[in-house]
Amino acid sequence: MEALGHYRSINHRMDTRSMWLYRWYYSDACQWILGFIIFLILFLAFIETPSSFTSTSDVRYRSQPWNPPCGLTESVEVVCLLGFATDLSVKSYLVGWPQFRKSLWLLAYLVVLVLSFVDWMVSLSLVCQEPLRLRRLLRPFFLLQNSSMMKKMLKCIRWSLPEMASVVLLLALHLCVFTMLGMLLFTGNKVPASAALLVMVPAYSKNRAFAIFFIVFTLIGSLFLMNLLTAIIYNQFRGYLLKSVQASLFRKRLGTRAAYEVLSWMADREARPQRVGVKAQDLLQVLQKVQVDSTHKQAIMEKVRSHGDGLLSADEFQKLFNELDKSLMKEHPPRPEYQSPFLRVAQFLFGHRYFDYLGNVIVLANLVSICVFLVHDAGVQPQDRDDFMLGILNCVFILYYLAEMLLKVFALGLSGYLSYPSNVFDGLLTAILLVLEISTLAVYRFPHPGWKPELRGLLSLWDMVRLVNMLIVFRFLRIIPSMKLMAVVASTILGLIRNMRAFGGILVVVYYVFAIVGINLFRGAIVPPPGNISLAPNGSAPCGSYEQLEYWANNFDDFAAALVTLWNVMVVNNWQVFLDAYQRYSGPWSKIYFVLWWLVSSVIWINLFLALILENFLHKWDRRGELQSRSGDQVTAVDLLFREVLEEPTEEELMAKLRHHPHLQLCR
Repeated sequence: MEALGHYRSINHRMDTRSMWLYRWYYSDACQWILGFIIFLILFLAFIETPSSFTSTSDVRYRSQPWNPPCGLTESVEVVCLLGFATDLSVKSYLVGWPQFRKSLWLLAYLVVLVLSFVDWMVSLSLVCQEPLRLRRLLRPFFLLQNSSMMKKMLKCIRWSLPEMASVVLLLALHLCVFTMLGMLLFTGNKVPASAALLVMVPAYSKNRAFAIFFIVFTLIGSLFLMNLLTAIIYNQFRGYLLKSVQASLFRKRLGTRAAYEVLSWMADREARPQRVGVKAQDLLQVLQKVQVDSTHKQAIMEKVRSHGDGLLSADEFQKLFNELDKSLMKEHPPRPEYQSPFLRVAQFLFGHRYFDYLGNVIVLANLVSICVFLVHDAGVQPQDRDDFMLGILNCVFILYYLAEMLLKVFALGLSGYLSYPSNVFDGLLTAILLVLEISTLAVYRFPHPGWKPELRGLLSLWDMVRLVNMLIVFRFLRIIPSMKLMAVVASTILGLIRNMRAFGGILVVVYYVFAIVGINLFRGAIVPPPGNISLAPNGSAPCGSYEQLEYWANNFDDFAAALVTLWNVMVVNNWQVFLDAYQRYSGPWSKIYFVLWWLVSSVIWINLFLALILENFLHKWDRRGELQSRSGDQVTAVDLLFREVLEEPTEEELMAKLRHHPHLQLCR
């Protein structure tokens, strides 16, 4: 049953010992340890030679980095590898040898571990002086194999490759044609042919007709082909995600039916062979040992108790576990009851949402006052400022925030007030502001004409009061649910944050692999200028070059520097400067590396991210009325996303799958 909440497969051993091992392996502690091991082995790239432990990556000023002695990181690494070997052993035992041979991921897991151990032994035999460590390229696999969602994303990308390849081929043909046209058009002009496709203004300054060339090039490449690629990836992403959710639903229903069959077989062994079903008491005993969310478990147990001592049918059993598809809304504590009519009226007023609106207006006024005084004093020297009016206003606003907090506690009760995260945030900020304001008054006394508290330091108590005061603006986030359009946008952003783990994980894998490859290809390629000084002041470097822009910190001399360099190329931050520099320092073949990185990061991954945004936003825009009308129980986002197109598995499909289960023998 524990696999139901996580949509895991039930193709594992069912005996008592195996089930104990299964529960132990998927416990929070065990999974946390496994996640820490994955993080640790990936983090070794920052410590290993070349170490990233320097204050700067600039080749002109970088000191000699600390490199760990041979055997230090290798000892940590072998512990991690032994942990992965244990993980593979447990998984292999649970699924059995026949299922192990069919699982490509488990077989690849074994191959990666064997290669890593062999490469580790080679490193020790060469006293850590080997030119290439193959196992560093294999480390991201441990992150991939531990995430089912990342595996699904990789399959989605693989299925999209044929369609993407056709568009990329058209894009390459487009670039080749326009490159040749550019070389023909700009031959004999002072505009270099190699830069003709990058810079429009120099060519346009020579002849206004050249603008047509660049406009057509941009329309076809950026506006048509690139958006066509986005559409293809979005279409494949939605199609495959739908199949993935359908498969997850089938696994969930299959797990529920398998649990029903086992428990009903236990009931058949007792004195009621004429009826088929699950005794409520047996199910309650099992639920006590199941590791699922306590809120969902309590909801299921309450529904089981409502059935009394009768037998649960297969349909009733399934409906019970539909609670796992819902996220229950948090119930707030009841408000205190007052006997006095005056106190009841006051409780109604200060507990009403309009009182929150008044607080938002006051916050806006506070923020505007701070901004006005900051702009007014921007050109005034600190010794010439007069903060009398701003000091008075801050005292008034902080007193209002304190009064607002106390009145809300009066209206909602202390437990009710703390049950709202927005109130906890407001109360924490109010307490900080109050302490800082009292400290400011104690140090500088009450505001008066000519008051200059900031003379006491660069970041004085007075400056801290203003900084914390500006954080109150986040209280405005509470009005988002009441505004339909903003609520759709905000829910899309929150949905993206919840679903970013798989995309972020894939990006980490891609970054890691390209950074390791970049270190092996370009480490030490960028050398500091003669005399270890900048070339910018004397003007000896061409304008717009790597040297003139002082991009010396962007290199592949260590892992951290490589990540930053790859980021700059991914966001197309003067990436032609990097291509030109590494072509001069390493050779023309270096362009292949940077173009591949641009295709993988800026084209494929960014378009996958856009597909996720479109999927979330379009769904919530179409269903915004239904989403806002829901209260109490809410279906989880993924199920709601595809509810209208998901197909419930039939009885025949479930039973046929169970009959072919490798470790479950049905007696009926």
